[in-house]
Amino acid sequence: MIGIPLGLVSASAAEWWIHKHILHGQGKRRKSFWSFHWYEHHSASLKNDMYDPDYRRFPLGWHAQGKEILGLCALAVPVAALMPVAPFLSATWLYCGANYYRVHRKAHLDPEWAKKNLPWHYDHHMGPDQDANWGVTRPLWDKVMGTRKPYVGTAEEERDRRAREARKAG
Repeated sequence: MIGIPLGLVSASAAEWWIHKHILHGQGKRRKSFWSFHWYEHHSASLKNDMYDPDYRRFPLGWHAQGKEILGLCALAVPVAALMPVAPFLSATWLYCGANYYRVHRKAHLDPEWAKKNLPWHYDHHMGPDQDANWGVTRPLWDKVMGTRKPYVGTAEEERDRRAREARKAG
């Protein structure tokens, strides 16, 4: 049963590390497989105030959402192979992967929900520093690693919101 809390903590750490070093580190290189994250997902999120229309598409395809699912499935294979020796840990990691996709998708289809329930992820996309706030499902490792930079509820967010509204109106 110790596998459950260990799985929750380690899956959260893996989410933080992959987001920071793979999706952003490798993703900013245009020729990288991971470039979808920066050049499609972040671009759409900024353009549409956190909303990413890719999440309305059929999830399997050679687009940002399909590549995200492909990456999660690739990670699930070695995790599932550990099931006979570490069933609780493996099951927790598989749950965390599925939950990551569910929460991430919901956040980009319903930005107001994200702002209320995942402000750290909203901050990641809409805040002034998109190279911070790496946790999607939880801010634990951002707090531990000092990469949590609040944006929601700040004067800066209010100023930026007014500027976006003015651009849309005019």
